[in-house]
Amino acid sequence: MAINSVGNSPPLLFSLLNREHARSAEQLPVNLKQKSDETQTEDRPGLRQELSREEQQQVKELAARDREVKTHEAAHKAAGGSLTGPARFSYTTGPDGKRYATGGEVSIDTSAVPGDPQATLIKANRIRAAAVAPVEPSGQDRRVAAQASQMAADARMEITKQKREGNADNKAAAESYRISRQLLYDNSGSISGSSKTGNVLDEMI
Repeated sequence: MAINSVGNSPPLLFSLLNREHARSAEQLPVNLKQKSDETQTEDRPGLRQELSREEQQQVKELAARDREVKTHEAAHKAAGGSLTGPARFSYTTGPDGKRYATGGEVSIDTSAVPGDPQATLIKANRIRAAAVAPVEPSGQDRRVAAQASQMAADARMEITKQKREGNADNKAAAESYRISRQLLYDNSGSISGSSKTGNVLDEMI
């Protein structure tokens, strides 16, 4: 599933970290029915209990796929924490009547923190960590990671800019303070000079 573009997204941007199917739809057994509205693996009553060798192999592959998908999405959730939404799965019903997760996705907030590049940098690093958390990141995961890396780079540039501007302001303030001190010193010197002349005149008299 494609990631939302920043320009067309609402202020709170959510992107999807998807686990792409390891096998294409054509490779799945033709007698397996896709289910996308189920959230748990469960038995379907009334089906025959004996499976052929081919069906047993299908069940084995589906079970392995189920573990892979759920482990993948759990890794995104663990690394992304509060930035991520709930994991969503699509399910396939096997010849044994059970439903197995064969695809999944986790949403993640990829918006910058307005006016705070330091917080944006921290957030970008978390987004990238969440994107590449699975053992085998998908193509979509890598795209999200690349977007997070760009966000981090932009945040670093903004931080550097703010520091540079802050240094300039500090220099201007320091120069203003130096001039003020110099003026105060000069005025004090004039007063002292007058007093000294007065003392000399007193001595002459």
